[in-house]
Amino acid sequence: MSYPEYAKVGEKLYKINTDFKVALKCEEVAESDVGEVERALAIIFLLFGEDGLKNPEDYEELVKKAVIFLKCGQEPELESNEKDMDFEQDKSYIKASFYTDYGIKDIYAEEMHWWEFIDLMNGLKDDCVLNRVRNIRSYDTSDIKDGKILRQWMKQKRAVALKDKMREPTAEEQKNMEQFLKAIGEG
Repeated sequence: MSYPEYAKVGEKLYKINTDFKVALKCEEVAESDVGEVERALAIIFLLFGEDGLKNPEDYEELVKKAVIFLKCGQEPELESNEKDMDFEQDKSYIKASFYTDYGIKDIYAEEMHWWEFIDLMNGLKDDCVLNRVRNIRSYDTSDIKDGKILRQWMKQKRAVALKDKMREPTAEEQKNMEQFLKAIGEG
């Protein structure tokens, strides 16, 4: 499979910086608190370099091309699921998984096309450390009736929680948890 190296806007071809580490930086910029215009310009610069910044008339199309590139040619979808991974926070899990599944000692020392990186991420085995962590994070505990098992799951979820998801339960959540444990004779 050949991966895109250029983006065409009108008659101009823009070379894309395709390295996955650049795309990861774009993802970081896209999720940052800076203004929309600044984010767009930063992503244009990261992916298309000075060449992209020199042509303000192409900015809108370059942003569209950037989104298509970063989504690996797929239509952007509305994020409806709770986030179960973060490229930055899960760096060590990603590194370990690439080593065990593909024998790549340090994926972050490699230069690799973004789309190839995503293909490899999608091909990681179900039992690799990253996917085990993601499964813990996304596991629905609402049907667990045994208080001991529920506490074990909650402990695991806290241990691998993403930082932005890691928070103390609200007073109401804590009260509900205590009531639930009392109701099943575990509290």
